[in-house]
Amino acid sequence: MCKYVWIKNEVPINLEVKQVYGIVFSEEGKILLRVDNHKYKLTGGHPEERDNCFEDTLKREFIEELNIEIKDICYLGYLLVEEDNVQYAQIRMIARIKKINDIRADIDNGKIYQRYMANQNNVKNYLDYKDLAGNQMIDDAIKLANENYCFSTPNDKEYFL
Repeated sequence: MCKYVWIKNEVPINLEVKQVYGIVFSEEGKILLRVDNHKYKLTGGHPEERDNCFEDTLKREFIEELNIEIKDICYLGYLLVEEDNVQYAQIRMIARIKKINDIRADIDNGKIYQRYMANQNNVKNYLDYKDLAGNQMIDDAIKLANENYCFSTPNDKEYFL
């Protein structure tokens, strides 16, 4: 069983980073979710050698999985994961949508994911994290985004892209 702890500091140099995921916002402040087999998820993946930095990983994963370009990336923190007595980091960042391209299959696995825009106050219901760490991460992402990004006038409508 995995244990998760949310940490808002930089990842220690000696801790392996296995994931980079993003909480990405629209111009009106909605949060972009990837829908896979009726399950709502964040988007991201594993850093690869070709990535110069974690921001590159996040940009690449959003293009590969959702064909969406992102901008204004800000580091949020990391989930410290303990699994089988081994610890590693899962980095989380926030960003904004730059450009929404046509839906296409994921380059890596051929799946076609749906793209859903959720209201900030509903996103935790969709993600349904069972641990405190995941919910703390979402709260911190929303707070940082509302501080850093100027959102247009929001509406309550949630929708698929």
